[in-house]
Amino acid sequence: MPIQKFTVSRDDSVYEAWPDVILTNGGKLICVFTECTHHGDRENSRLMLTESCDRGRTWSAKKPLTAFTPKDHFFNCARISKLNDGSLAIVCDRILQEENRASEIYIWRSDAEGTDWGEPEIIPFCAIVPDRLLQLKSGRLILGGQFKSRKTEKLEQFLIYSDDDGKTWSKPVTVASDPRYHLCEVSIIECHDGTLVAFMRENSFLGYDCMKSISHDSGETWEGVFNVPIPGCHRPTAGFLKSGNIMITHRFLQGGKGWLGAWTQNVFAAFLDEESAKNTERSQQSVRIMPLDYDRSSVSDLGYTGWVQFDDGEVYVVNYIVDDAPKAQIRGYSFYESDVVIEPKTK
Repeated sequence: MPIQKFTVSRDDSVYEAWPDVILTNGGKLICVFTECTHHGDRENSRLMLTESCDRGRTWSAKKPLTAFTPKDHFFNCARISKLNDGSLAIVCDRILQEENRASEIYIWRSDAEGTDWGEPEIIPFCAIVPDRLLQLKSGRLILGGQFKSRKTEKLEQFLIYSDDDGKTWSKPVTVASDPRYHLCEVSIIECHDGTLVAFMRENSFLGYDCMKSISHDSGETWEGVFNVPIPGCHRPTAGFLKSGNIMITHRFLQGGKGWLGAWTQNVFAAFLDEESAKNTERSQQSVRIMPLDYDRSSVSDLGYTGWVQFDDGEVYVVNYIVDDAPKAQIRGYSFYESDVVIEPKTK
């Protein structure tokens, strides 16, 4: 079956971008995204929510999670996650419009169906572009984010963790730092044996591989950085499929001359097994990459994604894309893992 496409939200008067999605225990999809003036102009930004009760075929009218921001700050990239007890959490960085671009991390919590988000909590973590709030099987909460090193001027990846449901947090732990690379936009998964793998974007705009670091002690120490054979990988969003394989949705950025319209036309889904995810040698990792969408606009911009999987195996991805809209819109995609590989027919 080919990939099916759906409109999650389209409002031609604003720029809708940077979505994420979660599947509630009750079977409802909730998508969070940002609306603003433009990718390069975040004035009048706010976080929005929309819901679907029919597996993403139709979506409710969007409603605001936050008010419009004034000129001195903006909400950037939100993530939504489901915790071990089924309750929901939205994480977003609030960036100040000043020279040093200081930031704060906000966390909203809700019941299992997202009916009441309440007031946010500000977390003592001055990072940007946070990962989803990840809860390990042990109950530990992990929150990743990035800083720029004052020493090397390179982006570095950090996390904080909490063992008391967010009442207190650890000091920042270095996930990945390498003077050769700009490491950012982490997506951390917990493997079945407790190993943590942190997949990252490399932000030199040269089409480098996805990078990763690995932890064997619940995120307190990390080894790496290691290459993953996913070229040009921006904003990886990783998770386990019901088959036991791992899927990473991501923007493909080839590098070269340009910015919007020149670099940002493709969004892909990469598939790898758990052993490849934990392997530190690029040549020993098996990855299959599938195109999800192509942005035809001359000012194309896309590729921050979120995804879920239903009990019957259907995968649903959300992504922002310009394509046939005057400004960016939120689009949904449906497929099954069995659509990715066609086995040869036997005689």
